[in-house]
Formats: sequence, structure tokens, C-alpha cells
Amino acid sequence: MTGRMTDSTIDGRNVTIRHATADDADELAAIEAECFPPAEAASSDAIRARLAAYPECFWLLCDDAGDDGVIVAFINGFATDRRDLTDDMYDDASQHDPHGAWQMIFGVDTAPAFQHRGYASLLMRRVIADTRAAGRRGLVLTCKDRLVGFYARFGYVDEGVSGSTHGGVVWHQMRLTF
Repeated sequence: MTGRMTDSTIDGRNVTIRHATADDADELAAIEAECFPPAEAASSDAIRARLAAYPECFWLLCDDAGDDGVIVAFINGFATDRRDLTDDMYDDASQHDPHGAWQMIFGVDTAPAFQHRGYASLLMRRVIADTRAAGRRGLVLTCKDRLVGFYARFGYVDEGVSGSTHGGVVWHQMRLTF
């Protein structure tokens, strides 16, 4: 599904939540590069490969100001039957299974100028609702220690330090089971 999915107002701004298209790749790569250190950020090529394989697993929150709006935040990942998020998933879009039991979350990105205003929370609630509606068992993500409490507010449970060493960082695996 592409195009407008949800219209809302947050922080006094009109926003739209939609799925990504290939045309969004450059803007998504730029936001990713602003949100993560180089060792952790998905490359432009990785984002293009992900968009080609599973655009429906990219949720974008766009500020409706201007003609086309601007991408403020996005969440991306893929579906799989594997229970744990592993490093090989980030760069291998072919592992996506549209019927997979688990929605993996590779990144929750909010452009720095829009951080700490509730955009990521609004978008996460939508991703959770869509994942539930798709009949999946739940969602899995990894995060740094300082973000465990943020994700716990949505019902994610900290399963401890992940086996992932993506970007040379210690990650906690978080799971939300329906």
C-alpha cells in the first residue's frame, strides 16, 4: 500500500503516515545518516535494496507543510519467522518473508530538527497496530540501553543484551508479543 494512510495532527502540525516508495530513498538515506553514526547507519544502497524488497515495511511520518510534505520520521524492518534480530538481516533484504511471524524493526529514525516531539511515538503506535492487523506474533527490535524505557512504554519487553554487534555497539533485544 502506498499513498496516504493516516492523517493526524501533532505538535500543531498536520502529518500523514504512509508507506515508502523508491522515490523516497535519498531522503530516507539522509535522515538515516543524521540519526546514526556511520558504523550503524544503513547505507544508501542498503536502503534502496530494502525499498525494492519490502516498501510496505517502511512507515513514514510526513509533515504536510508544502506541496509534497517532508519526511519527519520513519521506521523500517522486515518480516521473518526467525525469532531474533541478527546482524545478517540488516544487509540481506532477500530474507524478508511477507508472511513471517515477526516484524523486525531495523531503525526508528526522526530527523534531528523534529526529535522529542512525539513523532516517533505516533509512528510506533501505527507500526504496532499494522503489525497486529497483519496477524503477526509481534515485533522485535534492538536498542541501546538508554532507549529501553522508551520502548517499554509501548509494551516491549527487554530480553537482555542481544547477540547483535551491529556497528560495534551493545544492543538490548526488545520484543512485543501479541
